[in-house]
Amino acid sequence: MNDVLGRNRLADEQSPYLRQHADNPVHWQPWDEAALDAAEATDRPIFLSIGYSACHWCHVMAEESFEDEEVAAVLNDSFVPIKVDREERPDLDRVYQTICQLVTGGGGWPLSVWLTPEGKPFYVGTYFPKNENPQRGNVPGFLDVCRSFADSWGSESDREEIENRAQQWTDALRDNLETTDPGESDTGDGPAASSTVGGSASGDDGGALGNVAKAALRATDREHGGFGSGGPKFPQPGRIEALLRSYAHSGTDEARSAATTTLDAMAAGGIYDHVGGGFHRYATDREWTVPHFEKMLYDNAEIPRAYLAAYQLTGRDSYATIVRETFDFLAREFRHDDGGFFSTLDARSEGEEGKYYVWTPEAVQEAIDDERTAEIALDRFGVTPGGNFEGETVLTIDASIPDLADAYDCGEAEIVARLDEARPALFAAREGRVRPARDEKILASWNGLAISSLARGGLVLGDDSYTELAADALGFVREHLWDGDEKRLARRYKDGDVKGDGYLDDYAFLARGAFDLYQATGDVDHLAFAGALARVVVSEFYDGDAKTLYMTPSDGESLVTRPQELQDQSTPSSAGVATKLLLDLDAFAPDEGFDEVAGAVLDTHANRIRGRPLEHVSLALAADERARGGAEVVVAAPESDAAVPLLEPIRESLATTYLPDAVISPRPPTDDELGGWLDALELDDIPAIWKGRGMRDGEPTVYVCEGRTCSPPAHSLAEALGWFGETEDGDGNTA
Repeated sequence: MNDVLGRNRLADEQSPYLRQHADNPVHWQPWDEAALDAAEATDRPIFLSIGYSACHWCHVMAEESFEDEEVAAVLNDSFVPIKVDREERPDLDRVYQTICQLVTGGGGWPLSVWLTPEGKPFYVGTYFPKNENPQRGNVPGFLDVCRSFADSWGSESDREEIENRAQQWTDALRDNLETTDPGESDTGDGPAASSTVGGSASGDDGGALGNVAKAALRATDREHGGFGSGGPKFPQPGRIEALLRSYAHSGTDEARSAATTTLDAMAAGGIYDHVGGGFHRYATDREWTVPHFEKMLYDNAEIPRAYLAAYQLTGRDSYATIVRETFDFLAREFRHDDGGFFSTLDARSEGEEGKYYVWTPEAVQEAIDDERTAEIALDRFGVTPGGNFEGETVLTIDASIPDLADAYDCGEAEIVARLDEARPALFAAREGRVRPARDEKILASWNGLAISSLARGGLVLGDDSYTELAADALGFVREHLWDGDEKRLARRYKDGDVKGDGYLDDYAFLARGAFDLYQATGDVDHLAFAGALARVVVSEFYDGDAKTLYMTPSDGESLVTRPQELQDQSTPSSAGVATKLLLDLDAFAPDEGFDEVAGAVLDTHANRIRGRPLEHVSLALAADERARGGAEVVVAAPESDAAVPLLEPIRESLATTYLPDAVISPRPPTDDELGGWLDALELDDIPAIWKGRGMRDGEPTVYVCEGRTCSPPAHSLAEALGWFGETEDGDGNTA
């Protein structure tokens, strides 16, 4: 058993992050039964290091400490060193990030945790320099910390103190992550603040959405956009969407302005890749200028949803352009040949952070043949000899088109044409550089986010290529990670290797993606798959006694606590996404009790949602939908190609009309033709959402319902919505 500790075992792993450490002199172990048994058998504490392949400071700590023989000797002799890829084991990351946040007030990666052999934490931090270094902040040296705990573990009195602390911290973890604090709820009662489907209304937006919007407005940086008065700045797309929803319901211009100011700042800043499209992880400064250069699939899935919403509300083509360029980036650089999406691009190339992305004036002039075009590009993107990042320049939008036209004494059309020539030239030149490494894990959860966003984009932008990308990705995940017989989802695929049981985010995010793809395409198979995943969410992750959704399945590995994921972090709260999904799917599965489960979860966490709305945006939006009653837009039309021209006006209206809470439900033209759909959904009877809502007068027919009130059948979306009151299209025109 203990011979596993005599060598580094990470070469046997498929995770690119773990394999990066396979040659370290540290005898790294994966988190598995052999390593945990060895810790208990040898009575050694565990040193747990959690990170991911694109993490810059993970690389730094590896180079300073984990590649160092002196450090390795201490870890190998006195600890069981374990490496974990946080993307493969989000449950472990959630547990130990939480204690880091509780104890230190912050978190992040690399996450460094010292544990008892039973997995109870007694010391925690993030990055540690090898030796104490005042230039790296008031942080003790890693080597000193390891030596200190190696000595303390062997001392009876010191060890007793360590174990007492470990138990106290474990109790705190259970209180924070596992137990629930049910209280009286106001998330499900009372009148709706305004119409769900009727567009902008006057008056205040109350309830859960209003609480999120008010908190987001208080946190908004009015000068530079984003949230918080300094850096770093994170995109926070959930908060932006909440502000846009608040504007749609209340007509409050302040909410719209805060959202669009942030979107504009991100689109102009260095967090956006102006050459290749797509977003970096976050900006290190208040002005969005210098990013942390890694690119994550989840950011480039979730951020476009906010731009799509803003495009629908404002009609501004610039927002649609950002979405198209981001989706094109995903298709070009993240897509597996068979359809799934990879996880990350590293922040570094050739050992330097950002080297692939930054420019000098000479590099721009060399890339662009025409001198005048090169000069315009230099001014447009703010490229200067001094630069804005370590002597070179991260591209930003530094000069407007009108200002450039004035400066170069020409028309705006010429400026636009020259910039249209400059960008491909810069892209071609950059393609010759050494590329950042790509983590080619395919995760069910993150693919679900991408599928959802692409499906939404295909509908809003009227581009079927995006829905096809979404369908290909869903097909890949279903083929490689879904066991249809056992009705179980695996978490990760890498070069033919499948690993890990799915967590709540895998089921919830993938189900959301499948459901959104059904809404965009009308393919009942996607709806059926979303329902199958939702049933597993209820059976495996919902605890009827605690009335909550846990992050791990009921038969999952037993950790020091069973975590919930209630807060939005770098990805949305899996509990929040699952709850909204259950609310939406209840109309299609009336006997599954989805609505009751969702309501129980929202009631259980009502105090959290009300008290800390910005930390629980996803749950708050689900609570808001429950309070308003939701809405349905049923479209009855033939599925034949001949019907496509007849459907185009309805599709165009759906594309330009912002209906954030509405379920869009395509269906066949007659109830008789629903037979195959009912079989696919394992239903005996036609659900109420479709019953009697067939096609009328030989034309595609729209039905809009809000709560218990429905419009008469109509042949246009505007006509159906008009029954509830006036609504606005994306250009601000009253329909």
